[in-house]
Amino acid sequence: MNEQELKEQIILALKGVYDPEIPVDVYELGLIYDIKIFPVNNVYILMTLTSPSCPSAGSIPGEIEEKVRAVEGVNDVSVELTFDPPYSTELMSEVAKLELGFM
Repeated sequence: MNEQELKEQIILALKGVYDPEIPVDVYELGLIYDIKIFPVNNVYILMTLTSPSCPSAGSIPGEIEEKVRAVEGVNDVSVELTFDPPYSTELMSEVAKLELGFM
């Protein structure tokens, strides 16, 4: 599997992680700022949450790591949480905006 195919599989895995308070996955919500794949398929994910006081702050990054680690070919996973830049609804995909009634 090449890097692009692996990234697509990682995105599919991310689409299986939901904020428990919002019926849209973390990828479509725009919570994933960056996905990098380093040699030997080590994956780095830079993400945010909808707010620094998000009650799911303790569980979402761990669930992301678990789902991505389960992707065939992934060697290791590092998830970094940031609030810079702060999350805004403008980061949501059109799919998420439709689902949540923003469009």
